[in-house]
Amino acid sequence: MSRALIRAAALLGTALSLAAAPASAHTAFDGVWLFDDTPPTPGITMMEVSSQGERIEGQVTSQWYGPMTMIDPHVENGRLVFDMRNINDRDHPTRRWSVSLESGKAHLQGQVWYTEIDSMGYRGTAKDAAKRAFAVAPLPEMGAPIPGKLAATPPMGWSSWNKFAEDIDDATVRAMADAMAASGLRDAGYTYINIDDGWQGKRDASGMLHPNAKFPDMKALTDYVHSKGLKIGIYSSQGPRTCAGYEGSYGHVQQDAQTFADWGFDYLKYDLCSGEWFYADADTVKRSYYEMGAALRATGRDILYSLCEYGRFEVGSWGRYVGGELWRTTGDITDDYKTMAQIGFDHNGNPAHTGPHGWNDPDMLEVGNGGMSTEEYRTHMTLWAMSAAPLMMGHDLRETTPETLALLTNPRVIAVDQDVRGIQGTAMRKQGTMEVWAKPLVDGRVVLALFNRGEEAAEMALTPADAGLATVSGVEDLWSGQQADALPASYTVPAHGTVMIAVHG
Repeated sequence: MSRALIRAAALLGTALSLAAAPASAHTAFDGVWLFDDTPPTPGITMMEVSSQGERIEGQVTSQWYGPMTMIDPHVENGRLVFDMRNINDRDHPTRRWSVSLESGKAHLQGQVWYTEIDSMGYRGTAKDAAKRAFAVAPLPEMGAPIPGKLAATPPMGWSSWNKFAEDIDDATVRAMADAMAASGLRDAGYTYINIDDGWQGKRDASGMLHPNAKFPDMKALTDYVHSKGLKIGIYSSQGPRTCAGYEGSYGHVQQDAQTFADWGFDYLKYDLCSGEWFYADADTVKRSYYEMGAALRATGRDILYSLCEYGRFEVGSWGRYVGGELWRTTGDITDDYKTMAQIGFDHNGNPAHTGPHGWNDPDMLEVGNGGMSTEEYRTHMTLWAMSAAPLMMGHDLRETTPETLALLTNPRVIAVDQDVRGIQGTAMRKQGTMEVWAKPLVDGRVVLALFNRGEEAAEMALTPADAGLATVSGVEDLWSGQQADALPASYTVPAHGTVMIAVHG
């Protein structure tokens, strides 16, 4: 029997044993307790407790996380007290929960991630427990590697999340496609229009997932985007729920992959989200991503596969194996210099993992959303280009100002990002708040980027040695296009700003 089937059987056995309280219960908490009023995130539906002598066992069932096992349950001052694993909070890996009995009801209090649980439950039966039992889906073993073939250079496009979050609809997606084509962004290389979280509706009796009312006809939408000379992406999670609480692909991976293919999608972002409870170690996380990678390949449609698991378990070392061609290296970006800089300078992934058909993804661009200055957005673009990162815009394309358009479409900067060697630039030296990065290109030139992470403008000189050269006989400023025969004595770099040049010997 496979590990997945053994795990599923064990969970099912636990659920069945807990459903029927022992004939001689040793605590007043033993039995089945039903909850109808907990927050939808994480959707607690049931608690089951059993005891044998001094030993107490129990679990809490969630629509998001399935059966959640109690850690060290014990009775303390008339309450049942236990710890619960707390995902997504590394500072508090467990949380203390408690149950008190009040007028024949179970008062459950606890926390999952940032959601407080404070609900009253009532006694149920074994039959009730069977109805509310979570259907555990077995996780297959990994097979042969799934080689990528769609992202020889970092993908470029637009994603809905940074600007619209879950408030996205068919009309807005069409408007973004129109703006991408009309503004020159498409011609500059941005080709994907990606729908992030918030499109999902409910499953029908056959298990097929349908979009919600905001997306009346997915096939018509993909056809429209394709008619603009663009490609289109969609989003899901291997957990029961997505990050925004919509229907995930748990237990329906192959079915959803085929649905996405039938609708005509070209890209899938697969976000761990509630799957973090089920897939909490390197083995299960890898297998959960492999399962969808294999399902996408089995559809016969070319669908670019984006892994979003926040850089855990050195994802760049195995992302290609499971079919991924880009993988998140960090948590979510936000539209402020501090967060952008922390990600771009310090959490952009291992350069050894980047190259054709496999890209470190430090998350989407915030350029144009208004939270940073022009200099800071120029640094944002320079960092991402130097890192050979995917360039996924996140602003309202209909509101792209000329200044923003110039930042996003500079052909020299885009060429650095899209260089076919696919080398991720790295810091060659650091002096206080100043950093010098280098990135070799296929044409023999080396791109040097000066970054000023300080609060005041600063002077700094570049040398041929920064590019690994003995001498420099040509210099091009990639943001302005100005050319010179030699490096200047020094550069003035604005606060939070950058200088980006290409040199050759």
